[in-house]
Amino acid sequence: MTALEILMKLIKESEGCKLTSYKCPGGIWTLGWGQTKGIKEGMTWTQEQADDDLLATALNVMAQAIKASPVLVSATIQRQAAIADFIYNLGIGNYTKSTLKKHIDQNNWRAASGEIKRWNKAGGVVLRGLTIRRNKEAALLL
Repeated sequence: MTALEILMKLIKESEGCKLTSYKCPGGIWTLGWGQTKGIKEGMTWTQEQADDDLLATALNVMAQAIKASPVLVSATIQRQAAIADFIYNLGIGNYTKSTLKKHIDQNNWRAASGEIKRWNKAGGVVLRGLTIRRNKEAALLL
């Protein structure tokens, strides 16, 4: 299994796929496998469009993760996938200014595993789905 395959599995398990736009718990219009960029109310996709978007976005976040934290180049595929999943879910901006990134860049995987679990809220409310997702990512970091 590759980092990309692990990442896509994580995304599919966490996001599910909806072919009509909807508001996520954070109040953001979402479509397909959790895509938010450019999504508006009333949009629809085919399954093929959703799957194509997932692959393209997953490749993009893998590249973003490695560019933001070059230490990931020599990290395990599990660690690469965990950070890419975090970026897929929360965006590169949140990652680049996070304490999580500082721990990753210092190869402090244990601290990173604890830190990533703190990102389980939307609108200040702890969400079960985000807690499950962050625990999966935390396990991959170790």
